[in-house]
Amino acid sequence: YFSPPLSSSSPAEHERILREIESTDTNCIGPTLRSVYDGQEHGLFMDKLEGRIRNHDREIEKMCNHHFQGFVDSITELLKVRGEAQKLKVCTMGHDCSRWCRLQQCNIAATIDKLSHCLPGTLWEGAGHQHECLNPRYYPALRTLEQLEHTCLPRASHYRFCTIMAENILVLRTQIRDIAMSDLKDFLESIRKHSDKIGETAMKQVSLQGVEGTSCCSISHCVQSPGADGRLARHSPNCASPQRLFTSEEMLGEQLPGAQDLVDFSPVYRCLHIYTVLGARDTFESYYRKQRRKQARLVLQPHSNMHETLDGYRMFFNHIVGFFVVEDHVLHTTRGLVNRAYVEELWELALSKTIAALRTHSSYCTDPDLVLDLKNLIVLFADTLQGYGFLVNQLFDMLLEMREQYGEILLKKWSGTFRQILDQDNYSPIPVSMEEEYRCIVGQFPFQDPELEKLPYPKKLPFSAFVPKVYVQVKEFIYACLKFSEDLHLSSTEIDDMIRKSTNLLLTRTLSNCLQYAIKKKNVGLAELVQIIINTTHLEQSCHFLEGFISNITNIPPDTINATKLYGMATFKDARHTAEEEIYTNLNQKIDQFLQLADYDWIAPQAGSQASDYLSDLIAFLCSTFAVFTNLPGKVAQTACMSACKHLSTSLLQLLLEADVRQVSMGALQQFNLDVKECERFARAGPVPGFQGDTLLLAFIDLRQLLDLFTQWDWSTYLADYGRPTCKYLRVNPHTALALLEKMKDTSRKNNVFAQFRKNERDKQKLIDTVVKQLRNLISTQQS
Repeated sequence: YFSPPLSSSSPAEHERILREIESTDTNCIGPTLRSVYDGQEHGLFMDKLEGRIRNHDREIEKMCNHHFQGFVDSITELLKVRGEAQKLKVCTMGHDCSRWCRLQQCNIAATIDKLSHCLPGTLWEGAGHQHECLNPRYYPALRTLEQLEHTCLPRASHYRFCTIMAENILVLRTQIRDIAMSDLKDFLESIRKHSDKIGETAMKQVSLQGVEGTSCCSISHCVQSPGADGRLARHSPNCASPQRLFTSEEMLGEQLPGAQDLVDFSPVYRCLHIYTVLGARDTFESYYRKQRRKQARLVLQPHSNMHETLDGYRMFFNHIVGFFVVEDHVLHTTRGLVNRAYVEELWELALSKTIAALRTHSSYCTDPDLVLDLKNLIVLFADTLQGYGFLVNQLFDMLLEMREQYGEILLKKWSGTFRQILDQDNYSPIPVSMEEEYRCIVGQFPFQDPELEKLPYPKKLPFSAFVPKVYVQVKEFIYACLKFSEDLHLSSTEIDDMIRKSTNLLLTRTLSNCLQYAIKKKNVGLAELVQIIINTTHLEQSCHFLEGFISNITNIPPDTINATKLYGMATFKDARHTAEEEIYTNLNQKIDQFLQLADYDWIAPQAGSQASDYLSDLIAFLCSTFAVFTNLPGKVAQTACMSACKHLSTSLLQLLLEADVRQVSMGALQQFNLDVKECERFARAGPVPGFQGDTLLLAFIDLRQLLDLFTQWDWSTYLADYGRPTCKYLRVNPHTALALLEKMKDTSRKNNVFAQFRKNERDKQKLIDTVVKQLRNLISTQQS
C-alpha cells in the first residue's frame, strides 16, 4: 500500500511511519520511505528517527545487561561442544560457502546495475557545473546533455528523476544558446570598437616591413588564434615597400599587439559550435553575415570633414582594414561561417564606396603635400589588403586619376611661384663680382660661355635672375611629380612618360602663361622686353639639359623609342615671338606718339631749311633704342628695325593722305620731303648691323617714289611706263597719286599751290586736269 504524504503539521504522523518501518517487511518499506521524501518535513522526520534509534539502542543495552549471565553460560556450553562442532563444520563448510558466495555476487550485481542506472544524475550535475562556471564550457555541456538524452536517460526511464531531467534538457539548451548569442553580440560590438586599432596595427606592420626592406610582410600574429580544428590560420601577405607613414617610435619603439590581443574570437567559435550542435548553423551564419554587412555599411561612411586632414583619411582606412582583417581571420579559422564569395562581395562593396568617397573628398584638396601624403596612405592601404588576397587594382587606377589632379594642383602652385619670380625680377643682366658668385649661378643653371669666363671680374651674365630661378623650379616640379609616381607599381618607362608629360604641361601651359603675362604687363618697357627675349633664348637652350635630368632620375635614355619628348622649347619660342611682337608694337606706339607732335603747315609757300623737330627727336630715340638691341639675336634686332622703319614710312604716308588735310602746297610737300630724307639717312646709317646694302631703305621706297613723282612733276614718265617691270615709279599706286593730286588741284583757294605761276595758271590747271583724267582712266582700266 502507499503511505500518504507526510504532513508537517502532525507529529503523530511521524510516530505512525516509524511504527510501520519497525513492523513492516523490508521488501515493502519503499512506499513508506517515499511518503517521507514526498513531504516537506523529512529533516524533522530524520531527527525523530535518530531519537527512536537511540531509544532502541538503550533497550538493547538493557536487554544485553539483563541476559549477560545467560550469555556467559551459553558460551561455556558452546565451548564444550567446540570439538563436535569442528567435526560438523568440516562436513558442511563446502556447501555453505558456495551458497554464501552466490548470494554476495548477486547482491553486488544488483548494486552495480542500480548505480549504473543512476549515473545520469552525476552527468546532470557535471553539465550544470560546466554551464555555470566562470569560464563557461557550453559546448561540453551540450555534449553531456546529448549523452544524457540519447544514452543514459532511456536506460533509467522508470525512475521519476529521469523524467524531470528529460524535461529540463530543452530549457538548459535554450539557456546555453541564448547566453552564447549574447556573447556573440558582445563579440560583434567588440570588433566594431576595435576595428580601427586592428587596422592601424596591420598597416603599421606593413609599413614596418617596407622600412626593413623585406619582400613580404606577415601579419599572421595579428589574427592567429586556434580554429575549430585546432589549427592556426595562415597569412603571409606579399607586400611592396610603401611610403613610410609612421614614425620609428610608433613602429619600432613599441610591441605591436595582435588582433587576438585586442579582440577575443572565442565567442564566435563557441557560438558556431553550439548552433551546429543544435542544428541551427544556417540561422547562425545568416545572423552573423547580416550583422557584419550592417557594420560594413557603417565602416564605409566617411566623416564629412575627412578631407581636411590626413588623420581623417587614416581613421577611415584603419576601420576598413580592421574589418577585413577580422573577416579574413574568421574565414580561415571557421568551417564555412563565411566563405570567399561572401568576403569578396563585401570587398567589392567596400572598394566601390571607398573609391567614390576618395574621389569626392580628394577633389576638395588644394594642398599638394596633403595629396602626396594621401597617395602614400592609399598605397599602404592597398598593399595591406592585397596581402590578404583582396584585389586592389581599382585603387591603383584611381591613384592614376588622382595623379592628374595632383598634377593640376602642382601646376597651380608653380604658376604662383613663376609669377612671383617674374614680378620680382629686375630684368637686368646678373652682375658677378667674384668667382664664387659665378660658380654658384652656373651650378644652378647650365650656362657655358668661354669668352665670358676669360673676362675679368666684375662682369655680367647675359640673362637676368629669373633664368636660374625658373630652371631650379622646373627641376623641383619634376621631383614633385616623381614622388607621386613612386610605389604605384609602374615601370620606369611609364614613370618617365608621366614626368615628361607633366613637365611639358608645366612649360607649355603654366610657364607660357606666366611669360605671356609678364610680357604684356602695361609697365613693361623695351629694355625689359629685350631682356625677356635674351632670357627665353637661354631657357630654350637649357631644355636638353632637362631631358638629361629626367633620364637620370628615371634611368630611361631620352633617345628611347616612343619616349615622350620635351617640347617645352616651343614655349620659349612662343614667348620670345610674343616679346618680339611686343617690341614691334611698343616701337610703333612710340613712333605714333612722336608723329602726334607733327605740326605741318600744309599750305606753306615754301619748305624750311631742315627736318622737322619732332622727326629729329624720333630719329634720336630710335638710335638710342637700337643701341640697346646689341644683345638681342641678330634677326630680332634687324626685324625690329625694319618693322619700325616700315611703320614710320606708312604712318608718314597716312599723315600726308589724311582726310583732314584737304589742301597741300608744294612748299609743304618739300618740307615733308626733307623729313623723309632724314629718315632715309637714318636707314642708310645702319642703326642695326646685319643689313645688306640699302635693304633698310626699301622701307621708305613707296614714299620716296611718290614724293619724287610730285616734286619732279614727272607724270609723262609715270603714265607712259606704268605697269612695266622697269617703271621708274613702280611703287606709286594710282589711287595714292590721284588722292594727293586732288589736294593740290584747287587753285581758287587762298595760297593756291600754283599762285607763283599765275600767268601760266591756265596751262597748269589744264595739265593737272589732264593728269587727273588719265589717272582715273588708268584706275578704271585696272578695275575692269
